[in-house]
Amino acid sequence: MKSSWIKARAALSVPLSAGLHRWNNNAATMPHSVAFRPCSSNSQAIIRLAASSPCGSTHRSSSVNRPSLCTLQPVAQPRSSHVAGSRAVRLATSLSSSFLHPAGSAGVPIAAVPCRPPRQQLTVASGAASAGQSAVPREPQRAAGDVSVPSGNGGVSEIYTSIREEVEGSIWQGGKRQRVASGVASVVEEEVVVVGDVAAGAGRSQQSYVPLEPTPMVQEAWDLLNASVVHYYNQPVGTVAASDPTSTAPLNYDQVFIRDFIPSALAFMLSGHHEIVRNFLLYTLQLQSWEKTVDAHRPGEGLMPASFKVTQTPVEDSAATGGAAYEEHLDPDFGESAIGRVAPVDSGLWWIQLLQAYGRCTGDLSLQQRVDVQTGIKLILKVCLADHFDMFPTLITTDGSCMIDRRLGIHGHPLEIQSLLYGALRAARDMLIPEGDSIDLIRAVNARLTALSFHIRQYYWLDLPRLNTIYRFKTEEYSHDAVNKFNIYPDQIPPWLMDWIPDRGGYFVGNVQPAHMDFRWFALGNLWAIVSSLASHAQAEAILDLMEEKWEELVGGMPMKICFPALENGEWRIITGADPKNTAWSYHNGGSWPVLLWPFTAACLKMGRPQLAQRAVEVAERRLQADRWPEYYDTRRGRFIGKQARLHQTWSIAGYLTSKLLLANPHAVSLIAADEDWDIINASTTLLASNPRRRRHRPNPLPSPLF
Repeated sequence: MKSSWIKARAALSVPLSAGLHRWNNNAATMPHSVAFRPCSSNSQAIIRLAASSPCGSTHRSSSVNRPSLCTLQPVAQPRSSHVAGSRAVRLATSLSSSFLHPAGSAGVPIAAVPCRPPRQQLTVASGAASAGQSAVPREPQRAAGDVSVPSGNGGVSEIYTSIREEVEGSIWQGGKRQRVASGVASVVEEEVVVVGDVAAGAGRSQQSYVPLEPTPMVQEAWDLLNASVVHYYNQPVGTVAASDPTSTAPLNYDQVFIRDFIPSALAFMLSGHHEIVRNFLLYTLQLQSWEKTVDAHRPGEGLMPASFKVTQTPVEDSAATGGAAYEEHLDPDFGESAIGRVAPVDSGLWWIQLLQAYGRCTGDLSLQQRVDVQTGIKLILKVCLADHFDMFPTLITTDGSCMIDRRLGIHGHPLEIQSLLYGALRAARDMLIPEGDSIDLIRAVNARLTALSFHIRQYYWLDLPRLNTIYRFKTEEYSHDAVNKFNIYPDQIPPWLMDWIPDRGGYFVGNVQPAHMDFRWFALGNLWAIVSSLASHAQAEAILDLMEEKWEELVGGMPMKICFPALENGEWRIITGADPKNTAWSYHNGGSWPVLLWPFTAACLKMGRPQLAQRAVEVAERRLQADRWPEYYDTRRGRFIGKQARLHQTWSIAGYLTSKLLLANPHAVSLIAADEDWDIINASTTLLASNPRRRRHRPNPLPSPLF
C-alpha cells in the first residue's frame, strides 16, 4: 500500500473507490483533522483540513449560517485500461465565496450527513467539447453537527486529500498528470481530467465561463438587457418584462416577473454578474411574507408574487430620509391585479430552482442556509404538499397559473406545473438543512417525488405503441388492476394525432385526469421534464427525436411553438371563451415564443445533442434582431410578429443570450439540470411491481354489545 498526498485547491473533485460511512450528529466535537472511512476494507480516504488563525491558535465558529464544505457522491464508472474497478465515489468539494474570510475572521464550519445510495452520474456531451465534459453536481448536504475550520491569511490555508491505494500506473492526458489507482483518479490544479464518462470539477466555488463573441447581435442584446435592469435604492433587483419603445400603455410589462427573470438571471450569472440574482432572491423572499388579500380571502403564506414593481412616494421631511425627496417601495402582485386574477403557482417553483442554480454557480451556499431562506423554502413546500381533495400526486391548479396565463383549457394537472414541481422538490430536498421540522418535510418530499415520477412517466407518456393501446381501451372498468385507470374514451383521440405522431419519438401529454386526456404538445412542460429528469433517459431521447422529426411544425420559422396544435373554430370558442388574444396560432394558442429557446438548448445539451440546439439558434438569429426582439410570433410557421406582441421583450433577449452562453459553455447546464435519481427509480419500480389486490387495512369489527 502506498500513500499519496495531493495538494488540492478549493472546489477540487476527486473520484474515490468506495462509499462512506455516516457521520454522527456530534461532529461539532470532532477534531480539525477529520477522517472519512470508506466502506471498502482495502482502501481508505482521509480528508485533512489544515488551517490556522493569524495567531496560530484554533477556534470554532458559532455562526448560525453554516456553509457546507463537501459531500461524497457515488458514481458509476466503467472499467478501462487505466482504471481498475467498476465503481467509484466522487468527492465534490464546493466552497462558498464566503468561505474566503479576511484575516482574523471566524472559522468556517463543515457540515456532514449520511451518504445516500449510489446514483447514476449524468454526463453532458457536446459537439464542441469532448464527451462527458461536465457532470451535474450534487448539492452538498448538511446536518446539525459541524466541525469548525479556523481561517488565516484570508482563507483556508490548505486542503489536503490523502488517498491510500495501490498505485497501478499513471497516464498523461490533456497536459495534466493523472495518477490512477484501482479506480482512483487524482488531478492537480483544480482541473479533473475525464476518466471514462465521468467528469468532475462541477463543484467549484467559482465557475468561469467562456464569454460570447461580441457580434453586433450579441452586443445589442446585452445593451438591451442591461437597459432593462430595475434598481431599488440603487441596487439591481431584476429586469422589466419589456421596454417597448412603440408602446404608450405599458400595462404590467414594466414590472419584474419571477418567471420572466429566470433567463435573465442565468445570462447574468453566466457572464459573472451575481449581485442582481442574489438581490432578486432576497427581495422576492421578503415579499413572500406580505399580507395578501383578494376580496377578503387570504392566500397561503408560501405564495410567491407573480411580479413586483418599484414605486416612489414623495416624503415631506427629507431630513428623515437622508435628504432624499422620495421613498422607494416594492409593490408586489400576487394575482389580485393580474388579468383574470390568475394565481402565480409557478413563481415559487421557479424561485427555488433559481436559488439552487445561484448556489451552484457561485459556490455561495450561505445564502441557502440563511434562516429566512430556509423558512421561505419550507413555506413553498407546505403549500405544494398540502392535503387536498385529490387522488393523484400531481399538483392541481386552475387555468392560467403558469406561463400560459390565460384560459386555454389547461386546468387540472397541467404538465408544465408538474415538471416545475418535480424540479423544485428535488432542489428543495438538496438545500434543506435536515434538522427539526425539516426532517419530516424531507420525508414528505421524497414520498411525493417517488409518486410524481411514477405517475407522470406511466400515465402522461404517449408514443405510437401507447396511442395504439389507448385506441383499444375498454371503458367502464371497475377493479384494482384496470388497464384504463382514468376511463379515457378512445373517441377522445383527436383525428390530427393519428397521422401526426411519428414512428420514432414520443412526448408527455398536457393533462391527465378522470375521463380526460389533453393530447396537445406543450413545449415547456416536455423540455423541463428533460432538464429536471422527470422524464427517463429513453423518454428524454424520444422527446428530442419527436422535435427533430416534427421540426417544421414545432419550430418552423421561429423557435418554438408553445403548444401544438392550436384550438380553432368551435373548440376555440368553447375552451378559451372566444379569447381575441388567443386566436388560432397566436399568443398561447399555438404561437411561437423565442424565450423557449433556452430550455430547449438546456435539454439538448443535457442529452448530448448540441447540434439540435445550434440549429434552433441559427433559425432565431435570422429574424430576432431585425424584428426588434418581439414577445411572440403568429401563424402556423411563426412567420409574422404577434398582433399584440411587445417589442424589446426582455425574456426573448435573455433567452437568446442564455442559449448562446450555454452552447459556448456546455458544462454550465449543470447549474439547472438534475441527474437521474436512482432512489426514486427503485421506489417507482417497487410501485410498478406491487400487487394492486394486496390486502388493505380494514378497521376492526365493532365489539359485541355487553348485554
